[in-house]
This record gives sequence, structure tokens and C-alpha cells, in this order.
Amino acid sequence: MSLSIRWKVTLAILFALLCGFVIAGVLAARSLAEQELAQSGEALQVSTHLIALDLRPLVTASSLPPIPQLQTIVRELSQRARARVTLIDASGRVLADSAVRDGDLAGVENHRTRPEIEQAVATGSGTDLRASHTTGERTLYRAVRLGDPGAASAPLYLRLGLPMTALEHELTILQRNLTLAFGSAFLIAVAMSVWLARSLTRPLSDITAAARQLAGGNLSVAVRTSSRDEVGLLADTLNRMTRELRSKIEELSEDRSQLLAMLTSMVEGVMVLDSKGRILQVNPAWERMFGVTRNEARGRQSSEVFGHPKLNALVSAVLAARTGQEGEILLPSGRCLNVEASVAGGEQDNEACAVLVFHDITELRRLEHIRKDFVANVSHELRTPLTSIKGYVEALLDGGKDDPQTSVRFLDIILKQSDRLNLILEDLLQLSKIESGQVQFKQEPLHIGSVIERTIAMIKPLADKKQHRLIAQVDADLPLITGDQERLVQVLANLLDNSIKYTPEGGQITLSARRLPATRTGPGDGVELMVSDTGIGIPEADRPRVFERFYRVDKARSRELGGTGLGLAIVKHIVEGHGGQIHVEANVPSGSRFVVRLPA
Repeated sequence: MSLSIRWKVTLAILFALLCGFVIAGVLAARSLAEQELAQSGEALQVSTHLIALDLRPLVTASSLPPIPQLQTIVRELSQRARARVTLIDASGRVLADSAVRDGDLAGVENHRTRPEIEQAVATGSGTDLRASHTTGERTLYRAVRLGDPGAASAPLYLRLGLPMTALEHELTILQRNLTLAFGSAFLIAVAMSVWLARSLTRPLSDITAAARQLAGGNLSVAVRTSSRDEVGLLADTLNRMTRELRSKIEELSEDRSQLLAMLTSMVEGVMVLDSKGRILQVNPAWERMFGVTRNEARGRQSSEVFGHPKLNALVSAVLAARTGQEGEILLPSGRCLNVEASVAGGEQDNEACAVLVFHDITELRRLEHIRKDFVANVSHELRTPLTSIKGYVEALLDGGKDDPQTSVRFLDIILKQSDRLNLILEDLLQLSKIESGQVQFKQEPLHIGSVIERTIAMIKPLADKKQHRLIAQVDADLPLITGDQERLVQVLANLLDNSIKYTPEGGQITLSARRLPATRTGPGDGVELMVSDTGIGIPEADRPRVFERFYRVDKARSRELGGTGLGLAIVKHIVEGHGGQIHVEANVPSGSRFVVRLPA
């Protein structure tokens, strides 16, 4: 059981006072006893000397009086001296004793071995303090030798015994008075000690309580004290330390919040390693890139988290050389990441040693690939008509112009190739404008039925030319949509034109419009347009790419039919510019079906 400092101080003070009181009481009692004993010894010495003078005639007489007479003399002397008087011969036999009855005198034991008698035999006088064998009382004895040492007769010894009853009584009274005095003083000391300990330890208790609150995270705590001693100085120091700590923590919290906000909002993945390759910190972008949570990654070796040989080699090189590194890795998910590693300089455990930043360049590489394909396709598409034009011009210059029929045929081919070249350039220019945002779509409320009517009226002559059956199926409860009517007509016209081109003569082309069906999340809220045909169809492997620039399923047939390979790309951008979606499906048992969904 641990005591508080208040009780430790209180008990220490009380223990010191108690020891002081006990020692003082013992010394006082001992001093009084010694003083009383010295006074009793002096009084006993005087009484013994006087009685010895009274008994000296008996010693000088030729013979001693009878025992009864001696007893009478001894009792008278005892009453006069107020002490026990005993007369002893040289052999130690008790001749007379004022404390013993006459009949019992013969039974008193020999006193030759009593200490005071032995001293008197040796030196002429002796004293001793002990309990009497006869009376049982604690008695101070003094014995003297009667007569001269050189006398012919045997000497007698006079012994006086002064009972210590009065002394013990006075000591008892003294002890009682000292006990009362010291007890009262001790009670007063207890009260004073509690008050003193409280006054000394209360500021310490306040400081302890403040320290507990500070450890619990309460940085607004302050110790209030009016003392100007060491405790007050300690309280002021603690308050100043609390203010500085609060300031530092607020500063660190602000820096941490800013750093966390930066790491959280970064699209680049960040991973921090220590000198042993353990992961200290990652940001949410890194978690999304690698599919590993922060709790799963922190504290583990980077090589354990992702088994990518190239990335592990890069990490090892950075930690070994302590220099920045850069590389590019391809994840199993297909993501392409550019890794930039820099050295932070930490050498101890849990200190940042290396920081790796992961840039997701998947889209960049995809765009580069598209750009390369686009440049290659544009070069090919432009080179084909230009080569044809150049070849026929050279043929005309080589003599073909001299034959009217040949020159007309060659010029007709040159005209067709020029028109095709012009069509490619116009589609490229239009696609570039749409992608760059230079084309602003109108936002007007439209009924999709009017768009379909305009498109059918424009496309029907082409369908009739190939003897196609053109069917329009429009629901009556279609909601209004917001968009650009001219651009939506262009979308449907391109889709219908493709269906006419790639459907053999006598085929069927259907344009339908319906309200989007309800889903689990709510009722339908939009329009679904479908253009289906009974043509040659699109293979499954080619469907995801039909909306890419210059992509053709059958390049020879497309060029023969005059296609540029940009129409579906333009359609996709217009539909997405209206907030819609487009995809292509197989039209069982033959042909294809393009589905356009537009929001209401």
C-alpha cells in the first residue's frame, strides 16, 4: 500500500515528535530518580552516622545487652531515623532488626553475604539498592562498621534501609504528569503536523493532478498557487512547460494535418521506408495502386508486401547506395507506374530513410500508344489517296493526257481520291474541335421523335438505293431530353449510314427509341436509342475497338465504301458530350446493334 506524500510528511513529523517525547520522558524520569536517589543516599548517610554515634556505647561495653533490649533500642532508632535499622555481628548473624518481630529474629538468614555488609567489612561502609528479602520492598541500604578496626572485640555492623516507596510514588506521579503533558503536546503536534503537511503538499497534489490531466491530453490545465517558495517555482515551471508543450503540439498537429492533407489528396502514391526497408507510411493513392491497406503494409518489409522483382531491386539499390533512383514498373493489374525514389537520410529504426513516389502513367502510355497509332493511321490514310493522286498525275504526264478517254478516267479517279482526302481532313478537324472543347453543344429541350424524323428523311434515299427496309419504332411516352438537335441528327445519321453501307442489298435496318427501363435504384429516367441491322456484323474481338480512330474491321471493304474510320469516334464524343453512353452488341442471328443511352 503506497502512502501519499502528505501522509508521509505527517507520519514522519509525528514519529520524530513521538521519539522526542519518549526520550524526553525517559531522561526526565531517570534524572528525577537519580536526583531522589542521591538525596536519599545523603539523608541515609546522615541518619546512619547519627545512629552509629548512639550505638557506639554499646560497642565499647564489655558485653551486649540482651536481644529484647537490643530490639527495643533498634525500633526506637528506626522510628527516629524513619528507616529500617539492623544490627549485625561479625559473623553475619542478625542481632536486632526493626522490621522483624522478636520471635522471628532467630529465623532471619545470615547477612554476611549482603553486598553492603561485604563492603562495610572491607572498607568500613557500603551501600546497595535492591529488593529486600524480608519486606519485599525496593530498599536503599547503607551499612557501617561500629568500632575501630584494631579493637580487641569483634566489630558490629549497623545497617539502615530506606524504602524507595516514596520515590516510586513520585516517579509514578511524574510519569503520569509527563504522559498527560506529552500526550497533549502530541495531539497539538498531530494537528500542527497535518496542517503543515497539508500546506506543504497541497500545491504538490495540485501539481500531480495537473500532471495527470496533462498526461491524459488536457493541455489547457494550469496549476494555481500563491506560494513563492520552491513549490511555487515548480508550479510556475510546470505551467510554462504546459504552455510550451501546447504550442509545440498545436504546431506539430497543424503540420501533421497539412502533411496528411497533402498525402491524402495526392494522386501519386507515396511510400516511406526506414534504413532496413520496413514500410513506415503510405498514402491512400498507394493503397489504391497496390490493393494493400495501410495497416497491412506498415511495419513490414517492402519485399514482403509486393513481390515485384524490379521494384524490389530498385528499393535495394536506393537503400544500399543512398542515392536517388528512378524506374518504371508494370503491375499485374496492367497499371504502368513511374517510380521516383529519393533519400531522406534517416539511419535509425522508425526514421524515414527513403521516400518512393509512384506516378500512375497508365493513361499517359495509353495516350502515347493512341497517338502513335493515330499518327500511323493518319499517315497511312493520307498517304493512300496522295499516292494514288501522284501516280495518276505521273501517268497523265507520261502520255496519258494524249488519250482523251484515259485522261478522263484518270482525272475521275484523281477527283474521287481528292474528295476522300478532303473528307478525312474534315472529319479530323471536326474530331479535334470536339475533343478540344471548341464545339459547344446546345442545351435545348428536345423530343427525340423529331430528331428521328429528320434523320429518317435524310437517310431514306440511301436506303432505298440499296433496297433496304428502313423501320422506325418510337414509343409514345418518351421524356424530353436536353441537347443539340443537329449533333444528335449527326449521330443517328452516321449510325444509319454505317448500317446501310455494311448491310447487303435487301436488308433491314431498324431505328427504335424507348424509355429507359426501371432499375433497382429507381424508375427509368432517360431515352434508349437502338440502330440494328441484318448486315455482316462485327466480330466479338473487334467490338471494344470500333470507336477508336481509323479502326476498321475490314479495311479493304471500308476504303471501297468510302469510310474514313473516324465516324464512330465522332459519334462517341458527341454522345458523351450529351452525358450519354454508347456501345455495340451482336444482333442475333446476324448484323450488329448500336445502343445509345441519353439522360432525360
